Amino acid sequence: QVQLVESGGGLVQPGGSLRLSCTAPRHIFKFYTMAWYRQAPGKERELVAGINTSGGITNYILSVKGRFTISRDNVKNTMYLQMNSLKPEDTAVYYCHTSIDGSTYWGQGTQVTVSL
Repeated sequence: QVQLVESGGGLVQPGGSLRLSCTAPRHIFKFYTMAWYRQAPGKERELVAGINTSGGITNYILSVKGRFTISRDNVKNTMYLQMNSLKPEDTAVYYCHTSIDGSTYWGQGTQVTVSL
């Protein structure tokens, strides 16, 4: 069993920033691509951003490009999502994700709420 642990969510005003973190077991972290997903109330879970093993290749959904930055530290076995210029439509539960040998793993999720 692979345990992914997210942190860093919270309540922020529109235009504000948050940084999410996701830690994974040290012995596997650096070998696998990682991703952030989010799920808003009443909506399907969607991929927000992904990052390859070295961190040199990243991808984003159009709605967050230029505002969010995904990164990883393979020494600290931690992935990050820096979220700037947050909008109310970014409100969701954010999940850390990886896939290992055909099995999918999710974190418990961290709530991000963007509101006045």
